[in-house]
Amino acid sequence: MSTPALQQHYKDKVVPALQKKLGHKNVHQIPRLEKIVVTSCMGKAADRKVAVDDAVNEIQKITGQRPSITYSKKAVANFKLREGEALGARVTLRGARMWEFLHRFINITSPNIRDFRGISSKSFDGRGNYACGISDQSIFPEIEIDQIKRTIGFDLIFVTSAPTDAEGRELLTELGLPFRDMKKANETEAAAAN
Repeated sequence: MSTPALQQHYKDKVVPALQKKLGHKNVHQIPRLEKIVVTSCMGKAADRKVAVDDAVNEIQKITGQRPSITYSKKAVANFKLREGEALGARVTLRGARMWEFLHRFINITSPNIRDFRGISSKSFDGRGNYACGISDQSIFPEIEIDQIKRTIGFDLIFVTSAPTDAEGRELLTELGLPFRDMKKANETEAAAAN
């Protein structure tokens, strides 16, 4: 099995660029992408069980991997939710599948978003991990538009080994993730450091 193109790009171009930019002496200090988690929750749907099955099928088409179903941990009467009821689906991508999914997301999927000006750079968690929401599955080329039963939103979580948001942002930018407001984020970070 050959190495995915984006993974080869990471090894050849991104690692030396990050080492120079971040000033790390050891190659193992350079941040890397560890996994991508794709989740979808169907908690508000009236026909929750059928909605979860739809979400499982859509995520499987998009990622090429069968997702696991997530269940409620406790009952919530206001939401008509019982303990142990199916709520959504989640899949964790690692290795070659992760790199291929990221390559497709950067080059094919994100340009399909209507009025796309880049993704927000504000959704970092403080530990170098990034999350972004996709409101509609029709932007993915694997989904046939006439087969869509309901609109399903997704959360994509990019888990990195970066210790800070700045290093995580540098890694994802070097990989090609199209951030919208990089200049603004850098100014905010510089102001916070002072």
